[in-house]
Amino acid sequence: MTKMEVYLQEDVGFGDITSDILVKDELGSARITADEEGILAGLEEATEIFRELDVKSYPMARDGDRVTKGMDVLVVEGPLKKILLGERLVLNFLMKMSGIATITNALSKECKKYNPLVKIAATRKTTPGFRLYEKKAVVIGGGDPHRYRLDDAILIKDNHLRVVGSITQAVSKAKSVSFTKKIEVEVETIEQAVEAAKAGADIIMLDNMSVEKVEVASLAVKKLNDRVLVEVSGGLTAENAHRYAKHADILSIGWITHSAKAMQFNLEINSIKAAETAESRESP
Repeated sequence: MTKMEVYLQEDVGFGDITSDILVKDELGSARITADEEGILAGLEEATEIFRELDVKSYPMARDGDRVTKGMDVLVVEGPLKKILLGERLVLNFLMKMSGIATITNALSKECKKYNPLVKIAATRKTTPGFRLYEKKAVVIGGGDPHRYRLDDAILIKDNHLRVVGSITQAVSKAKSVSFTKKIEVEVETIEQAVEAAKAGADIIMLDNMSVEKVEVASLAVKKLNDRVLVEVSGGLTAENAHRYAKHADILSIGWITHSAKAMQFNLEINSIKAAETAESRESP
C-alpha cells in the first residue's frame, strides 16, 4: 500500500456508510477554499490523495504561496462519493501543513530583521507517522528541517554525557568513529559551551539559556572557532525568538511542528450531475 492508501484506510475503515446511504453515482465538482490568510502547504499531498481516488484535481495555487481568505486553492472533479471519501484527509493535510508553514514563515521573517542569516529549524518533536510532512511544511515556510532521523547527524545530549562522563570524551569518541557526520553537542552552561568548542564540536546547542548567557557563550565559542555554528533551543517563543536571533546561527523550535495552530480550509461541492449511463450515451 502507498502512504496515502494507509492514511485513507485509517479514515475510511470498511467504508463511508453515510455516503453509501445518501449518495449514488452522481458526478460533480468541488472547490477547496482558504478560510484565512497564510502560507499554503500540503497541496501536493491533497492532489495525491485525490489521484488515489481517481478524482481529477486542478490546483489554483502552489505550495509556498501566500493565500488570502476566500481564495480557491484546489478544484476537483469526479464521483461525488470519492470526493467526500477524501475530503477530511485532504483538509487535515492542508490545515496541519499550512499551519506549520505559516508560523515558520512568520518567525523566520521576524528573526531575519535582526540577523539575516539566522535559520529557524524544526526538531524531532513531531507527530508519529507524520514527521516527513511536518518537516516538509517547515521547509515550505522557509525554515530548516534539522534531523529527520537519529542517523542524520551526531547530537550529543545531556543523557549521553551522563553515560560517557564529559563533553571532551564524548566528542573525541564520536570523532574517532565518524568523519562524515557533523558533531553537535547540547550544553546548558557557558563553561560547557567553551569545552565543546575546544573539543572540536561542529555545532553547539545552547539549551534553555537566557539571552544574556547566550550572548556570552556565543562570543566565547566564536572567538575559539568562528566556524562553529551556534544553535539555541529551549524557551523560545514567538515573542522572544528575535532577541536570541542576534546571537545565533540557528534557532530550533519544537512547537512549530507539535503545537502550530492549524490553518482553516473548507471543501464545498458546487456542481452535481447524474452519472452518464451506457443507455444515455447511445441515445440520439
